[in-house]
Order: sequence, then structure tokens, then C-alpha cells
Amino acid sequence: MRTIGEVAKALGIRQHVLRYWEEQFPMLKPLKRSGGRRYYRPEDIALVETIDRLVHREGFTLRGARQALSKGKVSKSEAAPQPIPAPVQSAMASTPPINSSAFRARLIALRATLVKALHDS
Repeated sequence: MRTIGEVAKALGIRQHVLRYWEEQFPMLKPLKRSGGRRYYRPEDIALVETIDRLVHREGFTLRGARQALSKGKVSKSEAAPQPIPAPVQSAMASTPPINSSAFRARLIALRATLVKALHDS
């Protein structure tokens, strides 16, 4: 079992986001001990990884992710990343390593630009 701080650090998700997801996803129920301290079981962590994948990588809204999980359209075990095809791997080998936090920030900024462009048109 892991504390909310350990889970947040391991998955790169802020603690307040995890608390908010507990409100939005009824199936996410970590154990709460004295003083309200949260302890995440392995199945809770797998669910958080799935929610993160749906919302941040696949573009689901929170409502859409909740519906997909509750209707069984998405398995919690699908959280494991898919293997990268060989041609992509060889192309990636020739590029220098990318700072993942900088890369994620750039993707988020690009996404915001695209959303704004869609709303402006």
C-alpha cells in the first residue's frame, strides 16, 4: 500500500488531482486510515494509471473516462503501454533523449493552442 504522496510522485500526478479523481470516479476508493490518510492498493494504482492514460493521452473527458470504465469498455489492465513499432523505434534511436517533463509541457501547450484554434473557428 502506498500513500497519496508516493503515488503522486511515482505517476507524476499532483495530489490534489488524485483527490479530485476520487470524487469523480466512484470506483476509485483508496483506504482511509486515522486522520483521513489515504493508502492506495495496487488495484487503486492501476485504476489511477488507466484514468491518467484515458484523460491525458487518449483525450477522454473525465465524464467520458468514467463512462468507459463503468461500462467496461476499458480494462484497468490496459494501462500497460503498447509496444512501439520497430520503424518508430529505429527513428527514435537516432534522436537525442528528451526531457520528459519539458516534452509533456510542450504537448500540453500545443494541445491548448489546438483547443483555442478549434474554439476560434
